[in-house]
Amino acid sequence: MLSPARLRRLALAFGPGLVVMLADTDAGSVITAAQSGARWGYRLLALQFLIIPVLFVVQELTVRLGLGTGLGYGELIRTRFGKGWALLATATLAVSCLGALVTQLSGLAGVGLMFGVPAAMTVAVAVVMIFLMVATGTYHSVERVAIVLGLFETAFFVVAWKAAPDLGEIAAQVQQMPLHDSDYLYLLAASLGTSVMPWTVFYQQSALIDKGLGIADMRMARIDTLLGAMLCQAITVAVLVAAAATIGRHESGVVLDSVPQIADAFAAVLGGPVGRVLFAAGLSGGALVATVVVCLASAWAIGEVTGIHHSLEHHPTQAPWFYGAFGVILALGGIVVASGVNPVRLSIAAGVVNALLLPIVLGFVYRLARRELPEPLRLKGGYAVAVGLVFLITAGFGLYSGLFGALG
Repeated sequence: MLSPARLRRLALAFGPGLVVMLADTDAGSVITAAQSGARWGYRLLALQFLIIPVLFVVQELTVRLGLGTGLGYGELIRTRFGKGWALLATATLAVSCLGALVTQLSGLAGVGLMFGVPAAMTVAVAVVMIFLMVATGTYHSVERVAIVLGLFETAFFVVAWKAAPDLGEIAAQVQQMPLHDSDYLYLLAASLGTSVMPWTVFYQQSALIDKGLGIADMRMARIDTLLGAMLCQAITVAVLVAAAATIGRHESGVVLDSVPQIADAFAAVLGGPVGRVLFAAGLSGGALVATVVVCLASAWAIGEVTGIHHSLEHHPTQAPWFYGAFGVILALGGIVVASGVNPVRLSIAAGVVNALLLPIVLGFVYRLARRELPEPLRLKGGYAVAVGLVFLITAGFGLYSGLFGALG
């Protein structure tokens, strides 16, 4: 039997992978999955299952890099390859984070509108609450709150079950993949880009370091990541299935324009107020977790690239640049959302941009895992070849579907 001390250590190692995967099922993922189901039925369903191994491999290598080197992602790139490459990686992160942050706050604003709360008020309350939670807590407390919020996303399982999808219809449509259609490719790229994202890599590697984990925690960190990846895509599948069985079944090819519109379709399945509350809980949970993760990833990255001390374990007076960067990023996202941007179109567009950035993201992860890890953890042999092929196919498919979908 495991000793109490060992059990406590295993419990300590659990968390970063689950949090980052719950954040991965953010407002953008929910909106993109809902649009996919409404527009194409179950024709994008198979992709969601294919993403699971890709997502796990990317984040598992991130775990190796964090625990094997003791350095955050940005810091590792700066130390090994120089400031220029680190700035390129951070620029990639900045583009991804901006789209993600505005998407999350837009999703929250949409939930507020469902209940008659002005978007500006919802965003202002969310920004203040998130900043206070981070500024007054430690990494461990923030992680626990994030997990609790993220688990509200499991409400989508109830919606999918109640939608009573037709198994025969699913079997027929998953075999249909109209790769010649630019609209289909655009949503395919968005689905890929809302799953494998630069900020998830930055966050998990830095979170492992901030939490004080080491090589001894590798096994539990991997299990944490695997469970998180499976849960993440299961939630996405639930949203897509629910949308296909409700909106897509009654009105083929529909294009969604707002969060309340999606909520109304889901609410019809469960009956008025109950359905709206469950949808609001699921979308808000993912959006809140993702907002925290995106802002922390940005603040950590700024500190790592510039060499400024940064940690959630320090009081704001001890790490003013870290908390200042977190607050500024959060406030800028709130200002953009208050301008009235369309959350559905933005969410899908942000996913497509992430898909176009995949060659940079996957290229850095692969190179670091091949060159900078200690020998026992290094990516090598046949597995390295297999991972390289998976990354090449994923990045190439992201570029192809993103470019042709956008230009078509």
